[in-house]
Amino acid sequence: MVESAKAGSENKQTQKLRRKPAGAALILSLGMVLLLIMLFFSISFGAADVDLKMVWQAVFHYDSSITNHQIIQEVRLPRALASVMIGAFLAVSGAIMQGMTRNPLASPSIMGVTDGAAFAMAVALAFFPSTSYLGFMFWAFAGAGLGAGMVFSAGAFARGGMTSVKLALAGVAVGTLLHALSSIIAIHFRVAQDLTFWYAGGLAGTQWLSVKIIIPVAIFGFVAAMIISKSVTILSLGEEVSKGLGQKTWLVKLLGIIIVLALTGAAVSIAGSIGFVGLVIPHITRFLVGMDYRWIIPCSAILGGLLLTAADLGARLVNAPYETPAGIITAVIGVPFFLYLARREGRSL
Repeated sequence: MVESAKAGSENKQTQKLRRKPAGAALILSLGMVLLLIMLFFSISFGAADVDLKMVWQAVFHYDSSITNHQIIQEVRLPRALASVMIGAFLAVSGAIMQGMTRNPLASPSIMGVTDGAAFAMAVALAFFPSTSYLGFMFWAFAGAGLGAGMVFSAGAFARGGMTSVKLALAGVAVGTLLHALSSIIAIHFRVAQDLTFWYAGGLAGTQWLSVKIIIPVAIFGFVAAMIISKSVTILSLGEEVSKGLGQKTWLVKLLGIIIVLALTGAAVSIAGSIGFVGLVIPHITRFLVGMDYRWIIPCSAILGGLLLTAADLGARLVNAPYETPAGIITAVIGVPFFLYLARREGRSL
């Protein structure tokens, strides 16, 4: 009797998750409009402001003899597009991590992924300074895998099993260790100035080459994320429910980890350690669209791109004409949110 009631409850949960949230399509369409508006503002404002008419002409009627057209095409446009993609990368990575682990504190910046990638960049800069841009990206992927592996290993061997807060604490500890090792390497091999960019987190100097390199990663990551989105939804109900429905949980987790490492590695290789986008956005998205990851993932991508584009614009305006790292802007937003979640989760221990 109890088992049948439990099964009925699980079926109701599953059916509820399958329903398409009424507001999801509105969020996607409205989010796209806001993102396009934010892109135009991002391209317009900087050391030299240009009006929206000039932006339109530079994008659709480019004239290489006009200086403002060159600035928009070669400097601001690739930077704006990169901010959208990287924000989407981090938000989708955070959503997948939270869904797979059922841990509301999971995100690339907290689970050691970004610190691992930055550590690998320090090693590459110190020992292999002639590495190509694509080579640095592969180093970032490897470091992201190292950081994530260390965090999950530490959390798994913790006394009393792995909980949300213990996993977050393991992430903070591993991240601090990797950050310290990176600093030692940077100081000893005199690459601190180069590495400062990765820890500050910013999009200054982004070129078209960077955008072209991460486009295939974006296509792979988002398509693969949508393919496993239904499985992540079921997995978010609990591993027992997932296995009871015949799902190969190990395969879903393996694919999810590969997607997270690819997206986060690409993001860190370009923008450095930008934190909290992957923590805040999935929570906002779940509040707006419900628990179905077939909607959470695309909505998170839109909202993540919108947040980082706004943060990058704010980074240029908050202390103009000097530029504040975008990572500082996202940290100001994310740290209070993280403390609130940690306090809420701590009550369950």
